[in-house]
Amino acid sequence: MTRTTLRTAVLLLLCSVVNRTIAQTAERINVVTTAVPFLRISPDARAGGMGDVGIATAPDANAAFWNLAKTPFAQSKTAVSVTYTPWLRDLGLNDVYLASLAGYYQLDEQQALSLSTRYFSLGNIQFTDFAGNDLGSFRPREFSIDFGYSRKLTDKLGLGVALRYINSNLAGGQSTNGVTYKAGNAVAGDVSLYHSNVSEASGGFAWGVALSNLGSKIAYTNDVNNKDYIPANLGLGVAYTKVFDETSKMTFAVDINKLLVPTPPVPTDPTNTQQDSINLVNYRSYGVMQSWFKSFSDGGNEFKELMFGVGAEYSYNDQFMARAGYFYEDKTKGNRKYFTLGVGVKYNVFGLNFSYLIPSGNGVNRNPLSNTLRFSLLFDLDKENTGTK
Repeated sequence: MTRTTLRTAVLLLLCSVVNRTIAQTAERINVVTTAVPFLRISPDARAGGMGDVGIATAPDANAAFWNLAKTPFAQSKTAVSVTYTPWLRDLGLNDVYLASLAGYYQLDEQQALSLSTRYFSLGNIQFTDFAGNDLGSFRPREFSIDFGYSRKLTDKLGLGVALRYINSNLAGGQSTNGVTYKAGNAVAGDVSLYHSNVSEASGGFAWGVALSNLGSKIAYTNDVNNKDYIPANLGLGVAYTKVFDETSKMTFAVDINKLLVPTPPVPTDPTNTQQDSINLVNYRSYGVMQSWFKSFSDGGNEFKELMFGVGAEYSYNDQFMARAGYFYEDKTKGNRKYFTLGVGVKYNVFGLNFSYLIPSGNGVNRNPLSNTLRFSLLFDLDKENTGTK
């Protein structure tokens, strides 16, 4: 992959979560953007096949990415998952990808520890100045690593907390217009709840709440007034499992997410750039906690900032799974809309999940996430065979 400026590199990163082919609309488009948007990409194939749903689904090795409070309820004492996702292949990019690794260990029947990491590579970028002079090449990359603890508060309710370190290196020390760009660093945390009334014999309901990426802003320069928000998020999820017989069951799940990030100011009169600059400074000036609450009262249409995921999973004998889902985001807030499909197979301690994002749109309106694939390998160790704990 070759791009000519730092600006293009950043735009490519934003393209990973915002459909750049937003349809024409009479409504004003005002997307809530953040730094390190790779933290919003679904990092496992099971959720990817269910419309990016995972807050209240049955726990597995990837629970740390969705709702850490689920891990004490898992049937396996120890589980590990690794996922590889080629990214934006529909745009002809062959060296952009997301890789993730996650796992947990149950200390006893009440508590568990978890560790997970995500690595996002933007491929190779050739930097030039505005005169076209070669400034060298670089491979922008981002990663996060987190450690978590979860425990049961009751037989049906669990609590999870996690601490996350985030590193984003987009320019490798390049300088533009006298500004030297550096790697950004941030620290964040997650807090989540999970309640399960699901049994192996009769199914039931489960629900979850997840506050994720609650942490510091991130800076790519030494300018203390030029820091970006990270994607703090509030997620609510519910899932219902219907058991048909000893071999067949179906799970339906819905997730609703909202970024806890203020809506950026819209441009005013094109001749009044000074006012736009003042508005932008004010927007960046919110403190971290202040920005979370401001996201609910910033003058935007808060309902349109909600993102919806709906998914279903059919399981046969807990060995063969078929999945489908749909993800929706308002056209003025990013316009991500897509259907997903997925399959899974499990044999003893080994599992394999695959998901596919169905192409949508045509020409300039084609979804750049079309044909996205995810591959996950899972290893469930010391699995209980006596039913849900």
